[in-house]
Amino acid sequence: MAKVRVHVFLKPGVLDVQGKAVEGALKGLGWAGVSDARVGKLIEFDYAGDDVEAEVKKMCETLLANTVIEGYRIEVA
Repeated sequence: MAKVRVHVFLKPGVLDVQGKAVEGALKGLGWAGVSDARVGKLIEFDYAGDDVEAEVKKMCETLLANTVIEGYRIEVA
């Protein structure tokens, strides 16, 4: 059984409204040095199948990421 982590994030050039909101809030709280904030998501699960990397890539391409505007990174432990 493998522990899988998939990090999903907006591709460069895609406006990250949540990231801008976080950046603005942090600046408003006094952290003026914050810039280029981006918000993503982490999906973590156990997988007991064969060829974990290939299967998780299929999962990302099919459901976990909108590959038109999002990229992803897979970690398998």
